[in-house]
Amino acid sequence: MAHVAPWKYKFVEKLVKLSKEYPVIGVVNINNIPAAQMQKMRRELKDKAVFIVGKNRLIKIAFEKSPRENLEELSKFIEGQTGVIFTKINAFKLAKLMEKTKTKAPAKGGEIAPEDIIVPAGETSFKPGPIISELQKVGLPAAVQKGKIVIRKDTVVVKKGEKISRDVAQVLTKLEIYPMTVGLDLRAAYEDGTVFPKDILQVDTEKVYGDVVNAIQYAINLSVNAVWPTTLTMPIIIGDAYRKALNLAVNAGIVTKETAEMILAKAYMNMLSLASVIPDGIDEELKSLISNRPSPPVSDKEEGEKEEKQEESGKDEEEEEKSEEEAIAGLGALFG
Repeated sequence: MAHVAPWKYKFVEKLVKLSKEYPVIGVVNINNIPAAQMQKMRRELKDKAVFIVGKNRLIKIAFEKSPRENLEELSKFIEGQTGVIFTKINAFKLAKLMEKTKTKAPAKGGEIAPEDIIVPAGETSFKPGPIISELQKVGLPAAVQKGKIVIRKDTVVVKKGEKISRDVAQVLTKLEIYPMTVGLDLRAAYEDGTVFPKDILQVDTEKVYGDVVNAIQYAINLSVNAVWPTTLTMPIIIGDAYRKALNLAVNAGIVTKETAEMILAKAYMNMLSLASVIPDGIDEELKSLISNRPSPPVSDKEEGEKEEKQEESGKDEEEEEKSEEEAIAGLGALFG
C-alpha cells in the first residue's frame, strides 16, 4: 500500500470540518493570479470567508467525505488551478463578492484575448525614437506628429479568442492597456444541498429590483381599481373614495362643512357667467365684477384668427362704402 503523507490527511480533515461549519461553499478559478494580488484578495476576504487552495484530488476527496448532502456534485467544477471558499453569506452574494475581487492586469504573452483588443487612435506619451518601430511591428499605424508619436487610427491588434504574442503584450503594457481581468472567478457554489453554476449566480440585481418595483406598482393599481383593501392600498382607496364623494356632493349641491365653500365658489362663477350674457338689468357693482373678471388666456393661434377676422371685417366695410357711393352716383345721373 502506497504511503500517504500525513499533511494530506490533515488537509482533507480540515476541509471536511469547514464544510460542516459553513453552509455555503464555492469553487473558484485562480489561474494566472499573481502572488501579490492573491495575498491582497485573501486579506479582503478574511472577515467574510475562509479561502483555501490545495490539490484538486484532495478537495474532491474532502467533498466526498463531507456529511453535506450532494456536496460531491461540486467536484464537477474542479479543474485547473482551484480554490475553495467557505462562507456564511448566500451563494448569490458570494458571486457578487467574487466579482469585486477582479481587476485589470497587463498581458504577459501567451494568454487568450477575452475580447477584441483595440488600440485607440491618438497621441501617445512617447517621443520619436526606436519605439515607433516596435509599434509598427505589431501592426499599429504609428507616425510622428508635432514631436510626439501618434496612432493614426483605431486598430485591433488581437481578436477575441486569439493568443496574445509576447511582442504585442509588451507594446500594450507600454501603452498602459491592460486587457486581462484577474480575480477569483466563481465557477459554482453549493448551498442547502443545491449546486448553482456560474451562469445562474450572475444575476442583474438592478434589473431584478426594477422588475419588483414595477410589479408592486401594477399590483397596487389593480388593488385600488378593484377596491381590494390591503394594508398598503387602504389609504389610497379611502383617499380616492373621498375625492369622488366630494366631487359628487359639489356637483349635486349637497352642502356640508367640506363642500359649502366649493359650492358657493361654483355658484359665484356661474352667476358671473350668466350675468355677462344679460345686456340689461344688472347694477353697476355687478358690471364692475364682470369687467374685472380675469379673461381666459388667448393662444397665438386664436390671436391670429382674431386679427384675420378684423382684417376681413375692414375689407367688408370698405366694399359696402364703395357700393353706396356708386349707388348715389347712379341716382344722380338718373334724375339730373
